[in-house]
Amino acid sequence: MGRIGKRHAAMIQSHDEAELMAICDIDNNKSQGFSDTPFFEDIDALLKTAITIDVVAICTPNGLHATHALKALKAKKHVVIEKPMTLTKAEAELVIFKSLEVSKQVFCVMQNRYSPPAKWLKQIITEKQLGETFMVGINCYWNRDERYYGKNDWHGTADLDGGVLFTQFSHFIDMMYWLFGDITNIQARFADFNHKDSTAFEDSGLVNFEFINGGLGYFNYSTSVWNQNFESSITVIGSKGTVKIGGQYMEKIEYCHIENYEIPTLPPSNPPNNYGGYKGSAANHSYVIDNVINVLKGKESITTNALEGLKVIDIIERIYSNK
Repeated sequence: MGRIGKRHAAMIQSHDEAELMAICDIDNNKSQGFSDTPFFEDIDALLKTAITIDVVAICTPNGLHATHALKALKAKKHVVIEKPMTLTKAEAELVIFKSLEVSKQVFCVMQNRYSPPAKWLKQIITEKQLGETFMVGINCYWNRDERYYGKNDWHGTADLDGGVLFTQFSHFIDMMYWLFGDITNIQARFADFNHKDSTAFEDSGLVNFEFINGGLGYFNYSTSVWNQNFESSITVIGSKGTVKIGGQYMEKIEYCHIENYEIPTLPPSNPPNNYGGYKGSAANHSYVIDNVINVLKGKESITTNALEGLKVIDIIERIYSNK
Protein backbone atom coordinates (compact mmCIF):
# COMPACT_ATOMS: atom_id res chain seq x y z
CA MET A 1 0.00 0.00 0.00
CA GLY A 2 2.71 2.42 -1.03
CA ARG A 3 2.13 5.04 -3.70
CA ILE A 4 1.39 2.58 -6.50
CA GLY A 5 -0.65 0.28 -4.25
CA LYS A 6 -2.90 3.14 -3.25
CA ARG A 7 -3.28 4.11 -6.90
CA HIS A 8 -4.36 0.57 -7.80
CA ALA A 9 -6.80 0.52 -4.89
CA ALA A 10 -8.31 3.86 -5.92
CA MET A 11 -8.67 2.76 -9.56
CA ILE A 12 -10.42 -0.44 -8.44
CA GLN A 13 -12.77 1.45 -6.14
CA SER A 14 -13.74 3.88 -8.90
CA HIS A 15 -14.42 1.17 -11.50
CA ASP A 16 -18.05 0.16 -12.10
CA GLU A 17 -17.15 -3.49 -12.73
CA ALA A 18 -14.61 -4.03 -9.93
CA GLU A 19 -14.72 -4.19 -6.15
CA LEU A 20 -11.85 -3.69 -3.72
CA MET A 21 -12.23 -6.71 -1.42
CA ALA A 22 -9.16 -6.36 0.84
CA ILE A 23 -5.78 -4.65 1.18
CA CYS A 24 -2.53 -5.89 2.68
CA ASP A 25 0.63 -4.27 4.05
CA ILE A 26 3.06 -5.09 6.87
CA ASP A 27 2.44 -1.54 8.17
CA ASN A 28 -1.10 -1.16 9.48
CA ASN A 29 -0.79 2.62 9.17
CA LYS A 30 -1.09 2.10 5.40
CA SER A 31 -4.79 1.34 5.85
CA GLN A 32 -5.52 5.06 6.21
CA GLY A 33 -8.00 6.18 3.61
CA PHE A 34 -9.39 2.66 3.21
CA SER A 35 -11.14 2.23 6.56
CA ASP A 36 -14.10 0.41 4.99
CA THR A 37 -11.87 -2.25 3.40
CA PRO A 38 -10.69 -5.37 5.30
CA PHE A 39 -6.98 -4.97 6.11
CA PHE A 40 -4.37 -7.73 6.47
CA GLU A 41 -0.76 -7.44 7.69
CA ASP A 42 0.26 -10.77 6.17
CA ILE A 43 -0.22 -12.04 2.61
CA ASP A 44 -0.75 -15.63 3.77
CA ALA A 45 -3.60 -14.51 6.02
CA LEU A 46 -5.06 -12.53 3.13
CA LEU A 47 -4.97 -15.53 0.80
CA LYS A 48 -6.57 -17.80 3.42
CA THR A 49 -9.49 -15.46 4.13
CA ALA A 50 -13.05 -16.45 3.36
CA ILE A 51 -13.46 -13.16 1.49
CA THR A 52 -14.05 -13.80 -2.22
CA ILE A 53 -10.98 -12.63 -4.15
CA ASP A 54 -10.54 -13.13 -7.89
CA VAL A 55 -7.45 -11.02 -8.58
CA VAL A 56 -4.44 -10.01 -6.46
CA ALA A 57 -2.60 -6.81 -7.45
CA ILE A 58 1.04 -7.04 -6.39
CA CYS A 59 2.44 -3.57 -5.66
CA THR A 60 5.21 -4.56 -3.27
CA PRO A 61 8.96 -3.81 -3.65
CA ASN A 62 10.45 -5.28 -6.83
CA GLY A 63 12.38 -8.04 -5.09
CA LEU A 64 9.17 -9.43 -3.56
CA HIS A 65 7.12 -9.60 -6.76
CA ALA A 66 8.00 -13.22 -7.57
CA THR A 67 7.40 -14.47 -4.02
CA HIS A 68 4.02 -12.78 -3.75
CA ALA A 69 2.94 -13.75 -7.28
CA LEU A 70 3.74 -17.39 -6.63
CA LYS A 71 1.78 -17.33 -3.35
CA ALA A 72 -1.24 -15.78 -5.06
CA LEU A 73 -1.10 -18.20 -7.99
CA LYS A 74 -0.78 -21.15 -5.61
CA ALA A 75 -3.99 -19.89 -4.00
CA LYS A 76 -5.49 -19.92 -7.53
CA LYS A 77 -5.88 -16.18 -7.95
CA HIS A 78 -5.20 -14.18 -11.09
CA VAL A 79 -2.35 -11.70 -10.52
CA VAL A 80 -1.56 -8.18 -11.65
CA ILE A 81 2.16 -7.49 -11.17
CA GLU A 82 3.52 -3.96 -11.10
CA LYS A 83 6.67 -3.38 -13.10
CA PRO A 84 9.11 -4.99 -13.16
CA MET A 85 7.54 -8.45 -13.27
CA THR A 86 10.46 -9.85 -11.25
CA LEU A 87 14.16 -9.08 -10.76
CA THR A 88 15.43 -12.19 -12.58
CA LYS A 89 14.45 -14.14 -15.68
CA ALA A 90 14.52 -17.35 -13.64
CA GLU A 91 11.91 -15.94 -11.24
CA ALA A 92 9.72 -14.82 -14.15
CA GLU A 93 9.86 -18.33 -15.59
CA LEU A 94 8.70 -19.77 -12.25
CA VAL A 95 5.73 -17.38 -12.22
CA ILE A 96 4.76 -18.29 -15.78
CA PHE A 97 5.07 -22.02 -15.05
CA LYS A 98 2.84 -21.74 -11.98
CA SER A 99 0.24 -19.65 -13.86
CA LEU A 100 -0.01 -22.33 -16.54
CA GLU A 101 -0.18 -25.05 -13.89
CA VAL A 102 -3.18 -23.44 -12.17
CA SER A 103 -4.74 -21.89 -15.32
CA LYS A 104 -4.64 -18.32 -14.00
CA GLN A 105 -3.75 -15.10 -15.81
CA VAL A 106 -0.67 -12.94 -15.17
CA PHE A 107 -1.02 -9.27 -16.09
CA CYS A 108 2.15 -7.13 -16.17
CA VAL A 109 1.70 -3.41 -15.62
CA MET A 110 3.26 -1.37 -18.43
CA GLN A 111 0.82 1.52 -18.56
CA ASN A 112 2.88 3.66 -20.95
CA ARG A 113 1.55 1.53 -23.81
CA TYR A 114 -1.78 3.31 -23.38
CA SER A 115 -0.41 6.80 -24.06
CA PRO A 116 -1.78 8.19 -27.37
CA PRO A 117 1.70 8.81 -28.91
CA ALA A 118 2.79 5.26 -28.00
CA LYS A 119 -0.35 3.75 -29.55
CA TRP A 120 0.17 5.90 -32.64
CA LEU A 121 3.81 4.84 -33.00
CA LYS A 122 2.83 1.18 -32.62
CA GLN A 123 0.27 1.60 -35.39
CA ILE A 124 2.57 3.23 -37.94
CA ILE A 125 5.33 0.69 -37.27
CA THR A 126 2.89 -2.21 -37.61
CA GLU A 127 1.60 -0.70 -40.86
CA LYS A 128 5.20 -0.26 -42.14
CA GLN A 129 4.62 3.48 -42.65
CA LEU A 130 8.29 4.13 -41.80
CA GLY A 131 9.51 1.39 -44.10
CA GLU A 132 12.66 -0.45 -43.02
CA THR A 133 13.94 0.45 -39.55
CA PHE A 134 17.46 1.87 -39.70
CA MET A 135 18.01 3.27 -36.22
CA VAL A 136 16.15 3.65 -32.93
CA GLY A 137 17.35 5.95 -30.15
CA ILE A 138 15.87 6.14 -26.65
CA ASN A 139 16.90 8.79 -24.13
CA CYS A 140 15.65 8.77 -20.53
CA TYR A 141 17.07 11.54 -18.37
CA TRP A 142 15.37 11.79 -14.97
CA ASN A 143 15.90 13.14 -11.49
CA ARG A 144 16.03 10.87 -8.46
CA ASP A 145 17.72 12.58 -5.52
CA GLU A 146 17.46 12.64 -1.72
CA ARG A 147 13.71 13.34 -1.99
CA TYR A 148 13.38 9.84 -3.45
CA TYR A 149 16.19 7.86 -1.81
CA GLY A 150 16.42 9.62 1.55
CA LYS A 151 13.61 7.79 3.33
CA ASN A 152 15.42 4.63 4.46
CA ASP A 153 13.05 2.38 2.56
CA TRP A 154 13.64 -0.26 -0.13
CA HIS A 155 14.51 2.16 -2.93
CA GLY A 156 18.18 2.01 -3.85
CA THR A 157 18.80 -1.48 -2.45
CA ALA A 158 20.22 -4.29 -4.56
CA ASP A 159 17.80 -6.98 -3.35
CA LEU A 160 14.49 -5.07 -3.36
CA ASP A 161 15.04 -2.30 -5.93
CA GLY A 162 17.51 -3.94 -8.32
CA GLY A 163 18.60 -0.89 -10.30
CA VAL A 164 17.27 2.04 -12.31
CA LEU A 165 16.60 -0.07 -15.40
CA PHE A 166 14.17 -2.11 -13.29
CA THR A 167 12.55 0.63 -11.22
CA GLN A 168 12.66 3.77 -13.37
CA PHE A 169 13.20 2.70 -16.96
CA SER A 170 11.68 -0.76 -17.45
CA HIS A 171 8.68 1.04 -19.02
CA PHE A 172 10.93 2.18 -21.86
CA ILE A 173 12.70 -1.17 -22.25
CA ASP A 174 9.19 -2.58 -22.63
CA MET A 175 8.31 0.10 -25.18
CA MET A 176 11.40 -0.77 -27.22
CA TYR A 177 10.62 -4.50 -27.17
CA TRP A 178 6.91 -3.95 -27.89
CA LEU A 179 7.70 -1.82 -30.94
CA PHE A 180 10.82 -3.42 -32.41
CA GLY A 181 11.41 -6.84 -30.85
CA ASP A 182 14.43 -8.38 -29.19
CA ILE A 183 18.02 -7.11 -29.27
CA THR A 184 21.47 -8.65 -29.59
CA ASN A 185 25.17 -7.64 -29.65
CA ILE A 186 24.73 -5.46 -26.57
CA GLN A 187 27.52 -3.13 -25.46
CA ALA A 188 27.11 -0.98 -22.37
CA ARG A 189 28.94 1.51 -20.17
CA PHE A 190 27.78 2.54 -16.70
CA ALA A 191 28.60 5.28 -14.22
CA ASP A 192 27.57 6.35 -10.73
CA PHE A 193 27.82 10.12 -10.67
CA ASN A 194 25.96 11.31 -7.59
CA HIS A 195 24.26 8.31 -5.95
CA LYS A 196 27.24 6.60 -4.32
CA ASP A 197 25.81 7.23 -0.87
CA SER A 198 22.17 6.50 -1.70
CA THR A 199 22.03 3.44 -3.98
CA ALA A 200 23.77 0.11 -4.46
CA PHE A 201 23.97 0.51 -8.25
CA GLU A 202 24.78 2.88 -11.10
CA ASP A 203 22.73 5.95 -11.89
CA SER A 204 23.62 6.32 -15.59
CA GLY A 205 24.32 4.19 -18.63
CA LEU A 206 25.02 4.23 -22.37
CA VAL A 207 23.80 1.09 -24.15
CA ASN A 208 23.99 0.22 -27.84
CA PHE A 209 22.84 -2.90 -29.65
CA GLU A 210 21.33 -4.39 -32.80
CA PHE A 211 17.72 -5.41 -33.28
CA ILE A 212 17.20 -9.02 -34.30
CA ASN A 213 14.60 -7.77 -36.79
CA GLY A 214 17.11 -5.32 -38.27
CA GLY A 215 18.48 -1.90 -37.42
CA LEU A 216 20.75 -0.34 -34.83
CA GLY A 217 19.65 0.96 -31.47
CA TYR A 218 20.79 2.79 -28.37
CA PHE A 219 19.34 3.40 -24.91
CA ASN A 220 20.87 6.19 -22.85
CA TYR A 221 19.64 6.83 -19.33
CA SER A 222 20.39 8.71 -16.13
CA THR A 223 18.75 9.58 -12.82
CA SER A 224 21.37 12.30 -12.16
CA VAL A 225 19.50 15.19 -13.76
CA TRP A 226 19.30 18.13 -11.37
CA ASN A 227 16.01 18.92 -9.61
CA GLN A 228 13.43 17.49 -12.05
CA ASN A 229 12.94 14.98 -14.87
CA PHE A 230 14.19 16.28 -18.22
CA GLU A 231 13.33 13.90 -21.05
CA SER A 232 11.95 10.52 -22.06
CA SER A 233 12.12 10.24 -25.83
CA ILE A 234 12.29 7.77 -28.70
CA THR A 235 13.55 8.63 -32.19
CA VAL A 236 12.99 6.27 -35.11
CA ILE A 237 14.79 6.64 -38.43
CA GLY A 238 13.36 4.52 -41.21
CA SER A 239 13.69 4.20 -44.96
CA LYS A 240 10.48 6.20 -45.52
CA GLY A 241 10.58 8.70 -42.69
CA THR A 242 11.65 9.87 -39.26
CA VAL A 243 9.64 10.40 -36.09
CA LYS A 244 10.39 11.46 -32.53
CA ILE A 245 8.16 11.12 -29.49
CA GLY A 246 9.45 13.25 -26.66
CA GLY A 247 8.73 15.49 -23.73
CA GLN A 248 9.41 14.49 -20.15
CA TYR A 249 7.40 11.26 -20.47
CA MET A 250 7.07 10.45 -24.20
CA GLU A 251 3.78 12.32 -24.08
CA LYS A 252 3.96 14.23 -27.37
CA ILE A 253 5.01 13.92 -31.00
CA GLU A 254 7.98 16.24 -31.47
CA TYR A 255 8.81 15.38 -35.09
CA CYS A 256 7.09 13.48 -37.88
CA HIS A 257 8.20 13.48 -41.51
CA ILE A 258 6.99 10.40 -43.42
CA GLU A 259 6.54 9.84 -47.14
CA ASN A 260 2.94 10.41 -48.25
CA TYR A 261 1.70 10.61 -44.68
CA GLU A 262 -0.24 13.28 -42.81
CA ILE A 263 0.14 13.27 -39.03
CA PRO A 264 -3.20 12.81 -37.22
CA THR A 265 -4.49 14.83 -34.29
CA LEU A 266 -4.06 12.69 -31.19
CA PRO A 267 -6.04 12.93 -27.95
CA PRO A 268 -4.11 14.52 -25.07
CA SER A 269 -1.86 12.32 -22.93
CA ASN A 270 -2.63 11.85 -19.27
CA PRO A 271 -0.35 13.78 -16.89
CA PRO A 272 2.50 11.95 -15.11
CA ASN A 273 2.02 10.36 -11.71
CA ASN A 274 2.88 13.06 -9.18
CA TYR A 275 4.55 11.82 -5.99
CA GLY A 276 5.26 15.19 -4.43
CA GLY A 277 9.03 15.64 -4.67
CA TYR A 278 9.30 13.80 -7.97
CA LYS A 279 7.18 12.53 -10.87
CA GLY A 280 6.85 9.18 -12.62
CA SER A 281 5.34 7.84 -15.83
CA ALA A 282 1.87 8.54 -17.19
CA ALA A 283 -1.15 8.07 -14.93
CA ASN A 284 -2.73 5.34 -17.07
CA HIS A 285 -3.54 2.75 -14.40
CA SER A 286 -7.28 3.02 -15.04
CA TYR A 287 -6.67 1.42 -18.45
CA VAL A 288 -4.79 -1.43 -16.78
CA ILE A 289 -7.80 -2.19 -14.57
CA ASP A 290 -10.07 -1.98 -17.64
CA ASN A 291 -7.90 -4.54 -19.40
CA VAL A 292 -7.88 -6.94 -16.44
CA ILE A 293 -11.67 -6.90 -16.27
CA ASN A 294 -12.17 -7.19 -20.03
CA VAL A 295 -9.73 -10.10 -20.31
CA LEU A 296 -11.38 -12.02 -17.49
CA LYS A 297 -14.76 -11.41 -19.14
CA GLY A 298 -13.42 -12.68 -22.47
CA LYS A 299 -13.69 -9.34 -24.27
CA GLU A 300 -10.03 -8.68 -25.19
CA SER A 301 -6.47 -9.96 -24.86
CA ILE A 302 -3.90 -8.95 -22.24
CA THR A 303 -2.17 -5.67 -23.03
CA THR A 304 1.13 -6.81 -21.48
CA ASN A 305 1.31 -10.56 -20.99
CA ALA A 306 3.68 -12.58 -18.82
CA LEU A 307 6.00 -13.51 -21.69
CA GLU A 308 6.46 -9.83 -22.53
CA GLY A 309 7.11 -9.12 -18.85
CA LEU A 310 9.76 -11.85 -18.87
CA LYS A 311 11.42 -10.46 -22.01
CA VAL A 312 11.84 -7.05 -20.36
CA ILE A 313 13.67 -8.75 -17.47
CA ASP A 314 15.73 -10.82 -19.89
CA ILE A 315 16.86 -7.71 -21.80
CA ILE A 316 17.73 -5.84 -18.59
CA GLU A 317 19.72 -8.83 -17.31
CA ARG A 318 21.68 -8.99 -20.57
CA ILE A 319 22.38 -5.24 -20.43
CA TYR A 320 23.63 -5.50 -16.84
CA SER A 321 25.78 -8.52 -17.73
CA ASN A 322 28.05 -6.05 -19.53
CA LYS A 323 29.18 -4.60 -16.20
